[in-house]
Amino acid sequence: MINDNTFPQGHSMLIGYARVSRERDQDTTVQVQALTQAGAERIYEEQATGSRWERPELHRMLDQLRPGDVVVVWKLDRLSRSLKDLLHLMDRLSTLEVGFRSLTEAIDTTTPAGRMMLQMIGAFAEFEREMIRERTRAGLEAARAEGRVGGRRPKLTARQREELIRSVQEERYSMAEAARLFGVHPSTVTRLMAQTR
Repeated sequence: MINDNTFPQGHSMLIGYARVSRERDQDTTVQVQALTQAGAERIYEEQATGSRWERPELHRMLDQLRPGDVVVVWKLDRLSRSLKDLLHLMDRLSTLEVGFRSLTEAIDTTTPAGRMMLQMIGAFAEFEREMIRERTRAGLEAARAEGRVGGRRPKLTARQREELIRSVQEERYSMAEAARLFGVHPSTVTRLMAQTR
């Protein structure tokens, strides 16, 4: 839902984005009031989960942005609850030469301090990703040292795999029925049958 249907031509705009979660019975009134007070000339409103990309109003807003415009949100998590997605959106705004403001966190990328704040958030996110990679590597090396191989345990034992393959080959069950019976995904059955050919 959009508050205003016309773009005044020839000047940059302050464009608001308000979002509430679909799961909860909420509305965007508080956000819209704050964005209007901040000077937003156009406000896109959405009911959608913040971690998903199926947000038509967000995409409509991104498609309408022009260099010099500034996107304003009430809080950072209204734009996205995922740090990775948030940084992706910030990169996209930067490529479009569009500024960004978050009212609650007082981040404003049209100022040097705001840009520095966003770079710090990005640096912390990269540090966190590197730490996760490092822990994963260390875990796999420890498992190998103990003679364990990384990865998930197979759902089926060797005997169950043989029985599943035989039951499909002998046409006692279809592949879909075998998948249900043995409690595995149909693609697992397809893969096992392909390996026997």
